[in-house]
Amino acid sequence: MTKSDLIKALADKEKITDKKATDVIKLMFDGFSETLRKGDRIEIRGFGSFSVREYEPYKGRNPKTGKEIEVKPKKLPFFKVGRELKRKVDTQGK
Repeated sequence: MTKSDLIKALADKEKITDKKATDVIKLMFDGFSETLRKGDRIEIRGFGSFSVREYEPYKGRNPKTGKEIEVKPKKLPFFKVGRELKRKVDTQGK
């Protein structure tokens, strides 16, 4: 499902305009992004949680040249699937 599919599904289900549905989805994604940017956690019961993981700098290797490079420290979003979603996905094909 793409962002456009999500907007269309929301508009159809709630009988609202595509513009209004776009605003709602944008507000939600912007809120998620800002929360993670601040280093806070997002938990959606039955679905999963988003958090930010920090990675220390390390020495890596350029796969093309084999040359050693310094990889800077970084923060990346991390998603942990919830038990309920895991169960739904696992039993879907059975």
